[in-house]
Order: sequence, then C-alpha cells, then structure tokens
Amino acid sequence: MENQLSPHRRRIYTVTDLTRAIKGLLENAYPFAWVAGEISNFRVPVSGHYYFTLKDPGAQIAAVMFRAQNRALGFRPEDGMAVVAMGRLNVYEPKGIYQVIIEYLEPQGTGVLQLAFEQLKATLAAEGLFDQKYKRPLPFLPQKIAVVTSPTGAVIRDIIHVINRRFPDVAIQVTPVKVQGQGAAEEIAEALEWLNDMNDADVIVLSRGGGSLEDLQAFNSEIVARAIFASHIPIVSAVGHETDFSIADFTADLRAPTPSAAAELIVPVKTELSRRMLQIRSALKTAVSQRLRLFRERTVQLSRRLIDPGRQVADYRLRLDDALGRIVRGLSRQLEDNTNRLNMTRERLSRCSPQLMVENLNVLLKHRHESQHSAMHFFLESKKSLLRTTVAKLSAMNPLAILERGYSVTRTLPDNVLVKDVQQVNLGQQVEVTVARGGMVCRVERKQNDAQANI
Repeated sequence: MENQLSPHRRRIYTVTDLTRAIKGLLENAYPFAWVAGEISNFRVPVSGHYYFTLKDPGAQIAAVMFRAQNRALGFRPEDGMAVVAMGRLNVYEPKGIYQVIIEYLEPQGTGVLQLAFEQLKATLAAEGLFDQKYKRPLPFLPQKIAVVTSPTGAVIRDIIHVINRRFPDVAIQVTPVKVQGQGAAEEIAEALEWLNDMNDADVIVLSRGGGSLEDLQAFNSEIVARAIFASHIPIVSAVGHETDFSIADFTADLRAPTPSAAAELIVPVKTELSRRMLQIRSALKTAVSQRLRLFRERTVQLSRRLIDPGRQVADYRLRLDDALGRIVRGLSRQLEDNTNRLNMTRERLSRCSPQLMVENLNVLLKHRHESQHSAMHFFLESKKSLLRTTVAKLSAMNPLAILERGYSVTRTLPDNVLVKDVQQVNLGQQVEVTVARGGMVCRVERKQNDAQANI
C-alpha cells in the first residue's frame, strides 16, 4: 500500500479514462451473454424501446431492448415475469452504469407462442369478441358457401366431397390463401374482408389441417380474430384437429372439430330432406283420414240417438258437409303451401346457376360503364363552361382590353408616377403616355379640370 502511495508509482486516470477502460474490459469479456431473472420496473417511453430491470434474490442489472428487436416479440413483457434474455453487456459512460442490451427474450416455463396465445385470448375476451350474443346463426340451406383455405391438400378436397355428397346443388367458392408462414394472417384477414365486400356468400368456412402451435399461428393472430368479428356473414372455423383450439375458433360463429365436420354442419343431406318432406306429407294425409273417420263414427253414433232420424240426419249431413269442406280446404291450403315452398326451394337452387350469375354481372358492369360515361361527360362539360366563364371574366379585366377601346395610361417623368389627377402635373412637364400599341413622351401644354370635357 505504501508503495502505491509513492509519487513515482502513481498512475492517475481521469473519470472518463477509467470508465472507458472498464467499458473495454467488460464488453470484450462478455460480447454476448445469457441471463435469467425476473422483470421489474418495466416501462415503454414514446421511443418504443423497452426499459426494465432484471433481478434475482442476490442482484439486479439494468436492461434495454430497442424497438427494432422488441417488435418481433410474440408477447408483451410485464413486471414479475420470469424470463431468459440474450444480449451484450454495455457500459453507459455518461452515468457510469452497466446494462444489458437485449437481442432476444423469452419467458421461462411457458413457450413464447403459448404465452402470446393466452395474452391475446384474455384481451379479446375482455373486449367481448367471444360473447355468445354476437354469434350469428347459420342459414338452414345456404345457396353459396365460401371456403377460405389452402387451394391444395386434403382439407379442401374433404370439404368439397362432403358438400357434394350431402347437397350437390350448393355452390362452392374457394378463396385460396396461405395458411401458415409469413403474411398468412394478413392474407386470411384480407380474404374475409373481400368476401364481405362481395356479399354473395351465405356462409364462410375458415379451415386448415392440423399442425403445431407454430403452424397454427396465423389463426391465433389478432388481425384474423378482428376480421372474423367484423364479418356480417356467418363464419365456421375448422382449424386443426379436434383437440386443437385457436383464437379463430373462439371468435367464429361456430367451431367445427374438423373440416369434414364443418361441411356436415352447414348443409343437410338432400335425400334425407326429401324423405322428411314425404314423411310429413304422409303424416298429414293420415291425420286427415283419421279425422274424417272420427267424424263419420260420431255421425253414426248421433244418428242412432235421434228421435226424428230423417231431420237429424239431414242436419248432421249439412254439418258434416261443412266440416268436410273446411277439412278439404285446409288440406288444399297446406298442400298448396308445401307446393309453393318446394317451388321456392327449386327457384333458389336454380339461381345458383353460374350462367345466371355471369349474366347478372354483365348487366351490372354495363350499367356501371354507362353511369361512369355519363358522369365523366357531365364533369367535362361543367369544366368547359367554367373555363369559358373564367376566360370571359379575365378578358374583361385585362388592362390591354381597356387600352384597345381608346383609353391610355399616363405617367409622370422621370419618377414614373401614374397620373390620376390633373393636379399631379405642371405645365411644361414631360409625361409618358401608353396606348394599346405603343407609347409616347409628351409635354403638358394645357390643363383642364373638367374630366368630362373631351370624353
């Protein structure tokens, strides 16, 4: 110690030099380091950077994660969260403190995607996106079904096969999208918005096959959930296997355990529907026959109890005829109603024809073309009229036009002052007179106060 105090052995550092030396030693020794700890004092200023403290029972260290890195996180850090971070040590010279500049961050115990899933699920549930009161009912017999999925693979083949097997008259529109990877969530959301803008589908099936949590990430994204919630067309979610649950499943109007099950939930079996209609018709005929038989039996019973059989029988015959008439009319109305419903169903099915849709679109396109042509013609004519009016006004206000009518402009020399009053000039003074096609220098020989004398 005494030797270190000797003037000859002293090496004196400035604060800056010592801090820089420590900075070099520390940053060179730990270019990258993994550190585990608990987050505290988490804050996000307007810059978007994350500032917080990593601590354990024995120590703590300041940490910063810049915006460019934290934007790639699938979850939001919060106080009390146990994490593992990878970064480089840094000494901040102005304050003489050291900190970790974090490049990568993940939660301890729970995976990043699972944590992001739980956080987004809690947020959307708090906003009410999963509430049953917002679920829309599916149509009994949709005329057109839009399927948002990958155009290749077993999923779309299974859906089309099941729909065609159950009710082959239903139209199917496949809207191809990416179902995993970068940009998949945006494609799915745009497809749902486009289908709602077109507004020609009765129900939408959002589907893909099974996969890991990473594979299903697009269906666990906020942008897809909000696009589903904003849809006015009912949406059936059929994502993954029966045990897989996604954010899209919670937001959709109906969750199907598999893509094939989604198709079965949407359309009935045509043959079963026809068989059911025949059963109803047969049951109706049987009920009417039984009713008639009861009326006849009742008539026989009453006729036996009559004192004057002829009169009573005639009376009951009238009543029976009236009752039979009501029954026949009622039966006719019911049969007519069933026939009308059947015709309406046939008409709805006929409207699914692609040729009719193309003809309607051609008529709409022609109408819009004519409307745009008329609007453009009216716009050009109005602009031409405005241009002519403006040119006329400008011409009327043009000073040269006034000079063309015989007027002149007079300025004094040499100061070049515009003469508005005869008192501005003196006898013998030179003035410059400008006319329509040139100018001249004149001398004042005479002044006259009356402005109207020579006009």
